[in-house]
Amino acid sequence: MFQSYLFPISYAFMSFPVAALVFTLPFLVVQYRRHGYINKVRAVVLYLLLLYLLNAFYLIMLPMPASRHNAAPVGSIIQHVPLQFIQEIRRNSNIDPGNFLSYFSIFRQPDFLLAAFNVVLTVPFGLFLGYYFRTRWVVCILLSFGLSLLFEVTQITGIYGFFDHPYRIFDVDDLITNTLGGILGYRIALWISALLPRIEQLDSKVDYSAKRVTYTRRGIAWMLDLPIWMIPFLTLHSWGLQGAYWIATAVYFVLLPCCTGGRTFGKWVVRISISSQDGRSRLWGLIVRYVLQYGVLIGANVFLTTPSTLTSLPSPWTGIPYSLVMLLDFMFLVHLIIRIFKRNPVLLYEQLSKTQNRITWPGKQQTSAENLVEDSI
Repeated sequence: MFQSYLFPISYAFMSFPVAALVFTLPFLVVQYRRHGYINKVRAVVLYLLLLYLLNAFYLIMLPMPASRHNAAPVGSIIQHVPLQFIQEIRRNSNIDPGNFLSYFSIFRQPDFLLAAFNVVLTVPFGLFLGYYFRTRWVVCILLSFGLSLLFEVTQITGIYGFFDHPYRIFDVDDLITNTLGGILGYRIALWISALLPRIEQLDSKVDYSAKRVTYTRRGIAWMLDLPIWMIPFLTLHSWGLQGAYWIATAVYFVLLPCCTGGRTFGKWVVRISISSQDGRSRLWGLIVRYVLQYGVLIGANVFLTTPSTLTSLPSPWTGIPYSLVMLLDFMFLVHLIIRIFKRNPVLLYEQLSKTQNRITWPGKQQTSAENLVEDSI
């Protein structure tokens, strides 16, 4: 019987890297937005929650029928009698009232093992609710029941119509035992919480002024900014306006931050901003920064993509601009890699413009320019 559980668990662990990859971006955005930084304890707990949910899903759903056109189940697909598993255990157990050892045969009954499995299945869920989310016991009961109901509905609908017929029954005893497991996990969380770091106190001693803005954080901000920047760029380009790239870049990355305290939409989401070393967003510093970043580094590559750029050059000379841009890209890549591993990894265009990324957290004074420079994780 236990061998049948190893199959879905192995699938859960194999698919966890893919699920973790999909989960990482929204996880980082939420953590930066809600907490201002990534806490290792919080990250470990949430990824363990993801791994648990994958295991629970596969344990409930696997194995599946070999074909979507599965055969209809024989008999009723709903078991609606509460605590029916107790009657099944009593019926199938060879208990001799005069022999105490015969009662141990209960623990070998498939019905008992299935009920015990359903209890154990949601114990981790109750642990997460009690320890990390700090819910009340009533909320824990409702959420544990809701999770169990989700499992049962998914089964009885054949994974919401994917299969022609249900391949497992809807069992009210599963709702009872799963909810009981959630309550048990919640109680265990209350007992062991004194031995673990308190989630609500993880951020109590955080000095946001000493936190570095990581390259990961900057990259997420840029990913969020890119679709918005493309709206004016593509609009101007569709109108046939020359210099659409330069106009859209100047408006979004220079003028907008000047009016919003150094923030674009992406930077606002992850709670960072561009400022000079005195903490202010100065127009001159932003111009120098983004001329070097989007005008020289990125602009050189954009320049080469313009069809009419190299038509005026003699054919032997057309390869020179491409070589120069490739050399520039390679030099910046080397510079970036070196700075990633530096203790104080300020990029060249940040040094020349005297600007920096800093964390903008409400109620926290942002100081110490050296401690606010970018890092990588």
